[in-house]
Amino acid sequence: MNKADGTPPNNPDHTLLPNEPDHTPLPVDHTRVLVVEDSQEDAEAIERALSRSHPDLSLRFTERGEGVVAGLLTDELLPGLVLLDLNMPGVSGFSVLRDIRSRPELAGVAVVVFTSSTAPAEVDASYAAGADSYIYKPVNFDLFRTVLKGAVDYWQDTRVSPPQGR
Repeated sequence: MNKADGTPPNNPDHTLLPNEPDHTPLPVDHTRVLVVEDSQEDAEAIERALSRSHPDLSLRFTERGEGVVAGLLTDELLPGLVLLDLNMPGVSGFSVLRDIRSRPELAGVAVVVFTSSTAPAEVDASYAAGADSYIYKPVNFDLFRTVLKGAVDYWQDTRVSPPQGR
């Protein structure tokens, strides 16, 4: 590395050298949502709620944290939003969140923790790991649908049309 500016030697134009990873953020499709949820009941409720409030969304579901980041990195278009449960068997939602945030290529993906936990330590840990939002899953379906609709509306509007001054 060049000590003055951190570029590789003999590479003043900052182009990628062979075998050097490309960390350019991947393109995002804001009509795509990845739901990482191990509970079949909650996954079905999410699908019912979003099919009513956002019928134009393309939903993809996975019930395990394993392979989420690898799958995202192979997609031609990233989902604009990941709804992430924290407490799953195997790889936890926290691990998935940290892995997503460790990859610059995934910078355009909003990650909303959507979980049944209200523990302040989990809320704090989620934000510290890079969550964009933390939302408690209400038990009542009407409230569940309303909360989920609000979250999706917010992140679609924010990511597609950032507020002025950003």
